Amino acid sequence: MTLQTLVSTVQQNMETIADTMSLQSDAIVINQCDSNEYTEYEYEGSRICCYSFNERGVGLSRNNALLRATADILLFSDEDIRYNEGYAQIVVSEFEKRPDADILLFNFDVIEERATYKITKEQRIGRLNCGRYPTYSVAVKREAVMKANITFNLLFGGGAPYSCGEDSLFIMECIRKGLKAYALPVTLGREEPRPSTWFKGYNEKFFYDRGVLYAPLYGCFAKPLALRWLLAHKGTFFANNQEITGVGQAYRLMKQGMKEYLS
Repeated sequence: MTLQTLVSTVQQNMETIADTMSLQSDAIVINQCDSNEYTEYEYEGSRICCYSFNERGVGLSRNNALLRATADILLFSDEDIRYNEGYAQIVVSEFEKRPDADILLFNFDVIEERATYKITKEQRIGRLNCGRYPTYSVAVKREAVMKANITFNLLFGGGAPYSCGEDSLFIMECIRKGLKAYALPVTLGREEPRPSTWFKGYNEKFFYDRGVLYAPLYGCFAKPLALRWLLAHKGTFFANNQEITGVGQAYRLMKQGMKEYLS
């Protein structure tokens, strides 16, 4: 099996990104910047293909990488990921152990305040537990995704109208179309701290956008799952929050977001 790492970046130096990220496989780098150009070079025996586009939106970036990918296995990534030695061989090996798997989700070490998930045991991923994994944790079989005609939603994520969620919608769409997904307690690298491109605090836009996301993600279960999510994290969301002071206010914003998506 062959592997490509698909990297989404904004305004990065293409000459140094392979070394900065410690890339150890062939890679496609989509750099959203203020120009349109293509460069290619070899780094430690791997082919690094760099596309610069004068556009914005992380979903668009990932779709551009998908369209150009050629390897058997594709590992999504971001510019702030630093890989451990041997990560590429680990990903290929884990797929070889599980011939029925179309998607594998991996761990990354992240700073505590940005931690959204931690895989502690191998488990099958389904519709009710697919909503917390970042795109950089995802590796897929290219042929399975292409046959199912799955791409990233352009309405969600950094640079899009709604601030986050393209990762959850991608995984959900894979599962809805019959692809088999597993989460593994295997760490591939770490996420370096940097300012978020979309998170500006637990404000009105945060909860409104999350409501918009829950509508396509969970359908008729969106409202009860939204309330459960708010209650589970109320200690984080509303402690010292001067703008959104409680579950009721946040829940109303989420329902408004759901209504907008369905209108």
